[in-house]
Amino acid sequence: MVLRYTEVLVAIATVNLEEVVNFYTQLLSEKPSNVIPNVYAEFQLTSLRLGIFQPQQSHESEFTHSTKSKISLCFEVSNLEVAIAHLTNLGYPPPGEISIASHGREIYAYDPEGNRLILHEAKEVNSH
Repeated sequence: MVLRYTEVLVAIATVNLEEVVNFYTQLLSEKPSNVIPNVYAEFQLTSLRLGIFQPQQSHESEFTHSTKSKISLCFEVSNLEVAIAHLTNLGYPPPGEISIASHGREIYAYDPEGNRLILHEAKEVNSH
């Protein structure tokens, strides 16, 4: 048996739908492509659908009492400093310092719900 899928999307649960949708609208500089008022908003990004939803009341406690997630929303950026400045202007400055990894430079940031965002700038590859 094989899992046959047509698309994959990432969904973020929140009881503060308007605040989180506003944050991602500003972060991504685009409005959601699909909105169900007070329930759901979806952004169609390059190669990813990002959904933000309000859990049903019967499931709210499952999401409001969650500890920090092991999942991160990673953004490949062309200029890390510009991306940091953008988040800072939105009122969500990354709390740490830029770290150097084998694949480039990165920094952790967080959305209004505390979901981890990783801003990553790829290491330049020498063409010699």
